[in-house]
Amino acid sequence: MSPASTLRMAALALLWGSGFLWIKLALDHGLSPAQITIARCVLGTAVLFLLARAAGQRLPRSRSTWGHLIVAALFCNAIPFALFAVGEQSVDSGVAGVLNATTPLWSLLIGVLLGTDRGLRPLRLTGLLLGFAGTVLIFAPWHRSGLLTWGALALLTAAASYAVAFAYMARKLTSGQGPLAYSAAQLLMATAWTTLSVPVAGPVDADLIGLGAVTALGVLGTGVTFYLNYRLIADEGPVTAATVGYLLPVVSVTLGAVLLDERVGSRVLIGMAIVLTGVALTRPTGARGTARPAPTAPQPKNKPHYAP
Repeated sequence: MSPASTLRMAALALLWGSGFLWIKLALDHGLSPAQITIARCVLGTAVLFLLARAAGQRLPRSRSTWGHLIVAALFCNAIPFALFAVGEQSVDSGVAGVLNATTPLWSLLIGVLLGTDRGLRPLRLTGLLLGFAGTVLIFAPWHRSGLLTWGALALLTAAASYAVAFAYMARKLTSGQGPLAYSAAQLLMATAWTTLSVPVAGPVDADLIGLGAVTALGVLGTGVTFYLNYRLIADEGPVTAATVGYLLPVVSVTLGAVLLDERVGSRVLIGMAIVLTGVALTRPTGARGTARPAPTAPQPKNKPHYAP
């Protein structure tokens, strides 16, 4: 991997992994979950529109494409963005990052249930079971001090929503033309979805830290990160880019502990290691290679499932 790609991967892991920190700071400094969700969609849309225009990419014109983007925006942006903000009201940012890492497990499970993933060999099945076992260990419902709360369930549902979105987009949104513009269009539809929550969003009563946090979340964690991922996939291939997902929980836990004084017990750390091991085992054997795609290969039109 080239030095430039290494820097992009490091920046991507840091910016995506810090998303959980920005959400927590925004909540702690006066913003409601609805306000955070609306703001990050608006800011992310603006950034992607500018990047798409700079790249000479045009918005889709097909009505059917826009119809598919409306559905994708609901499950890949509006719902999980809102649930992450709701969940972090009662769950530490580091734990939120760990629970987000379960998305590939949900993706595999949905693929098996829908019959679109027929390659559930013993190794992948072991990974699936191991990953969910690690999640149960993190929740620890047998302990009075366990994490089985409504907030944690909201975060887990957000991860599952990403998986639903990817299953849908794999069938309905496969064109690789203008990925930046398609992403801008999808976030525009997500913004439309989130405006439905305006009546319950309440008045903005945030301080400068809260406003700065939600700005970083929208501009850096939602807009700029897509561009970095887009470049990483184009330069190094999707397999290499996907390895960023293993770094996000580590980043979120570290930032939460250092900057927010969050205490992550050994049970959560062990559970995180088990979940990531399970995710690694569920990857198809063919995905372990490092071949780069041709320049015209379809590129993803939104951020990968491991982003918050």
